[in-house]
Amino acid sequence: MVAALFVAKGGCYFGIDGVDPWDEERDARKYAGPWPVVAHPPCERWSSQWHGCRPIGHPKRGILGDDGGCFEAALGKVRHLGGVIEHPARSRAWRYFGLPIPSPHGGWIKEPYPSVYTAGVGYSCYVEQGHYGHLLAKPTLLYYVGHMAPPSLAWGQSGKPKMDRRPSRRRLGEDARALCDRGGERAATPVEFRDVLISIASSALANEAA
Repeated sequence: MVAALFVAKGGCYFGIDGVDPWDEERDARKYAGPWPVVAHPPCERWSSQWHGCRPIGHPKRGILGDDGGCFEAALGKVRHLGGVIEHPARSRAWRYFGLPIPSPHGGWIKEPYPSVYTAGVGYSCYVEQGHYGHLLAKPTLLYYVGHMAPPSLAWGQSGKPKMDRRPSRRRLGEDARALCDRGGERAATPVEFRDVLISIASSALANEAA
């Protein structure tokens, strides 16, 4: 079993044997185990647009990292129970929480100090979801903790178009342009990548009983 935390209600983690999905209604911050986790904490307040595109002084201007403690909760659960966190490649949460900054060329980066986590050793990597079924490159950071070393993934550039803040739509294929117009689908995790994350989380504690 794995627990899928901070996932969309009725999304790709629902209806799968061996997966316990926690959507906003269940409040994944309350998950207490016992299974390792795949965590997708909200990223809006950790992105380059964390302020919400509102002018300074605007009463509704966002605050960097103001996600209700979701990322911090996910980090604690991964370090205690094992598993993996997924966030956009430009997430500021990595530096804020002192996580290893991986190379965009690929490969896992091990945390540079002895692990004090009950679930094992921490690693970070950069991977593009375009390798795993997404129509866009969707650059992604992963943070993994486990007793077993994480698996090799499809490293490097996926060759898919990147969704910048002001993309040249002429350079995007028709399907990618349509996807860019559907924000929810653009943000969704492809099934193939979901399966990779579930596999990583499932193996996190594989050596514990050995």
